[in-house]
Amino acid sequence: MKQIWIPRAGEPEVLELREAADPLPGPGEVRIRVAAAGVNFADIVARMGLYPGLPPMPVVVGYEAAGSVDAVGDGVESDWIGREVLALTRFGSYSDTVCAPELQVFTRPAGMSAEEGAALPVNYLTAYQLLEVMGGLRAGDTLLVHSAGGGVGVAAIQLARLIGATIIGIASSGKHEFLESLGVDHCIDYRSEDFESRVHQITRGRGVELAIDAVGGRSFKKSFRSLAPTGRLGIFGRSVVVTGKKRSIPGLLKAMLTTPWLRFTPSALMGSNKGLFGVNLGQLWEELDRVKVWMEALLVDYRQGAIRPVVAASFPFERAAEAHHYIQDRKNLGKVLLIP
Repeated sequence: MKQIWIPRAGEPEVLELREAADPLPGPGEVRIRVAAAGVNFADIVARMGLYPGLPPMPVVVGYEAAGSVDAVGDGVESDWIGREVLALTRFGSYSDTVCAPELQVFTRPAGMSAEEGAALPVNYLTAYQLLEVMGGLRAGDTLLVHSAGGGVGVAAIQLARLIGATIIGIASSGKHEFLESLGVDHCIDYRSEDFESRVHQITRGRGVELAIDAVGGRSFKKSFRSLAPTGRLGIFGRSVVVTGKKRSIPGLLKAMLTTPWLRFTPSALMGSNKGLFGVNLGQLWEELDRVKVWMEALLVDYRQGAIRPVVAASFPFERAAEAHHYIQDRKNLGKVLLIP
C-alpha cells in the first residue's frame, strides 16, 4: 500500500510517500480500501511537531477516510465486505488501505461520493459538538464563526442554517460571496475590519449567543467580549501558534502571552454571565458510543439534503505537500482531500 509519512517535523516538503505491506484487520476491525482521505489543520500542526498526543515520528497521520471494505477481522460480520463506507481513524488515514474498529465505520448513504464521505467526519462532528452538544445554539440565536470558509466553518454554517440561527462569518473578502451563498447573514473581513466592533454594530450592542474560535491569542479575548449575556465561547484550536510553515518558538511564546488567561478565571466567568468551553474530537476516543450517535444524526441530515460537504480541492498522494500549503495559504473554501 501507499502511505504518506511525516519523518520529522518541518515544512510541507518533509512529507514522504512510501510503500508498505497491506495491514490485516484485527479483532473487531474492518479494512478499507481508501478512495479519499481528509486533510485537517491538526495534521499540519502534527507535521510541525506541535500536536499533543502525536505518536513518535516517523508517523502516518489522518483522522478520516472513505472507501470500500474488502476484509474484516474476527468478530465482525462478513456483510461489511463490499460496503461503501466512511470512517474515523486514530491516525493512519494518509494511506490507500487502513483498518479501523467497526464502531468507527459507517455505511455511506446512497448518493454520497467517497469525496463527500471523507469530507464529513471530522469537520461536521466538530461543528455538531460546538453548536448542538455544548454550544446550545437555538433558533433565533446569533452565531459568530471564525475561519468561516474552512472545513469546520462551512459545516457550522450549514448546521446553523438548519437550526435557524443568524450567522456572522469572519473571512477574507474574497470568500464573502461564497459564504453568502451558503446562507451567512453578515460577513466580516478580518484583514480590514475589527470584528469585535462589527459584531456589536451588527447586533446593536448586544453581542452573540455563541462564538466559535480556532484562532487563539487576542482573538479569544475579542470573541469573549463579543458575547451577549449568557453567551458561550467555544474554542477548538489555536492557529495563531502556526506563524509559518515550520515550528517557531517565538510564535509559540507570542500565542501564550496573548492568551487572555485572567479573563477566563471562574470569578471572571461568573461575574460576566458568560461561558467558555473547548472541543477536540481527537480526545474523544473513549466516548465513541456518543460520537456514533452524533454521526448518525449527521447522516440523517445528509439523507434529507440539509447538509452537503463542500470539497475545496483534491490532491493525489504524490502532491500531499501541496495540500498542506493550500490550507496554510488560506486558499480553501471547504475541505481539502488526498486521493490515493
